[in-house]
Amino acid sequence: MAYKLLEEFRKLFKGVKYRHRVSTHGDRVAIFLYEDLFDLGRSPKFVGAVSSKTRVLNTMNRAVGKKSRRGDGTFGERVPHIPPDVAPGLAVAFGEVATIEIGTEVKVLAKAMRKQLDRVCTDLSNQVSEFKKHGGKPICIGIIGVNWADSYTSYEGRKSWPTDGKKYLHPVQEAEDVERDLIDRVKSKFDELVLLRFRATNRRPFGFTWINQTETEKHYGAALVRISIQYESRF
Repeated sequence: MAYKLLEEFRKLFKGVKYRHRVSTHGDRVAIFLYEDLFDLGRSPKFVGAVSSKTRVLNTMNRAVGKKSRRGDGTFGERVPHIPPDVAPGLAVAFGEVATIEIGTEVKVLAKAMRKQLDRVCTDLSNQVSEFKKHGGKPICIGIIGVNWADSYTSYEGRKSWPTDGKKYLHPVQEAEDVERDLIDRVKSKFDELVLLRFRATNRRPFGFTWINQTETEKHYGAALVRISIQYESRF
């Protein structure tokens, strides 16, 4: 099957200029984790919950009445008497949730990855704590993209910042060490941590490739199966 999350992640870079610090990137990608879980159909409970619209994807990524840090994709039991919103082409409805059953956090590391690592690890760890702080047994998912390109350009307004391999390291110079440290520091906090290895220079014609598309699809598909199994046993 074609995985919708992988396609949506590709669209962040393919044919377009990627802009950092855009808060909606993670939301856009996270939505399609739930679409892929539904399409896979390995959890009858999940499929039934989505089909009946008793469970929805929260548009504000918070449980009603629960103060929390905003995540990228929160799936849970819909608040009664509040109609869900159904978007064209999507199986999972949107709405307000009373519980958190699955929480997703998405991070994209494209440039200056070592510099961002402490902040990213702290954000990931804090988000897991937020998903869990209100009780229940939420399934916590981390989706992290790591760039392996041999050069990269970032943009702030009209200013461009290309890597030079010296003062500004190319992504490929950092990727292996950053991946290893990410796994060491945050993998144990998540039920599933999915690494998406890609190459994108963020320069015209704004190309995008997976390091190994077959391996990426295989590992992501395996994670979907495990998430489905956990949903069956927890809910």
